[in-house]
Amino acid sequence: MNRVPSPKSRRLAALGAAAAAAAFVAAPSHAHHSFAMYDQTKQVTHTGRLIRFIPGANHAQLLFEIVGDDGKPVVGADGKPVTWGVELGPAATIAKQGVTVESFPLGTVVTVTLNPLRNGKNFGAFAQGGRLIRCGKEIPAGGCTADTGETFLASRD
Repeated sequence: MNRVPSPKSRRLAALGAAAAAAAFVAAPSHAHHSFAMYDQTKQVTHTGRLIRFIPGANHAQLLFEIVGDDGKPVVGADGKPVTWGVELGPAATIAKQGVTVESFPLGTVVTVTLNPLRNGKNFGAFAQGGRLIRCGKEIPAGGCTADTGETFLASRD
């Protein structure tokens, strides 16, 4: 015997389908990536001059031009300054630790330890046990180090 669904059943079914569709559409905006793209067996430390601070809900990013001990940009084979980037934690979390657009203005000299991308591109994730060091606008004598600058995000341990 075929039963015809009641109007209430049809509304509940439609509501359930709408909720499932909304959850499906919203899921990618809350997705988070794996750190498998970063070589967590390697740590590299770079010193550079900040050219961009990108606050992000999932991850903030710092982009910087590598500088030599003389404070001048390191130039690649293409004649352009060598640029690197590092992915940090969520902007709200790192702000509580003093890392903000205001405290790291463009031109700030930073030293950061990161796990580089496996594909060889100039980007990485802030390394476990790493440091983000701020040294002002000029490279101090002896380089931008924990002794000559201010340390932030000293460890994710």
